[in-house]
Amino acid sequence: MELYYDEMKSPVGTLLIISDGEKVVRIEYGSMADLDEKMAKWANRYFDNPSFVKNPDKVKNAESELQDYFQNKRQDFSIEFEYHGTPFQKKVWQALFDTIPFGETKTYKDIAETIGKPKAVRAVGGAVNKNPFSIVVPCHRVIGANGKMVGYNGGLDKKEYLLNHELTVL
Repeated sequence: MELYYDEMKSPVGTLLIISDGEKVVRIEYGSMADLDEKMAKWANRYFDNPSFVKNPDKVKNAESELQDYFQNKRQDFSIEFEYHGTPFQKKVWQALFDTIPFGETKTYKDIAETIGKPKAVRAVGGAVNKNPFSIVVPCHRVIGANGKMVGYNGGLDKKEYLLNHELTVL
């Protein structure tokens, strides 16, 4: 199966956007050259005989919406995307997407309670860390119970930038 990708420059560095031709299946920090091994391992888990083909047209809607986000023209995303993960991860990611508005934050405990697993705070943290849709599924809006920024797959500097970006727009 061919997976299509392109890279875009953003204020938080290069973003790699991957599509199955219909829906976006991943948005990751970094370039394909930097993430080649990681993306191959991930794609082999979820797709039959995956191969990556650079094709900007297949991801242009996602690129456009991300550019609008960084230019303060968009607070919500409407691109079609599809989660690839465990049922628990998908539930966590959907909760992030559905329940944390632009410019607001929630704790890992809040998300655990939202999905009906109040004692699964650590598991929620693990799922948040594996979020395949940087920025679009707002894992950067999840903070520690003490109100501090903790862990972010893209790095705390990116998380801080994104949170500050959203607060300045409001």
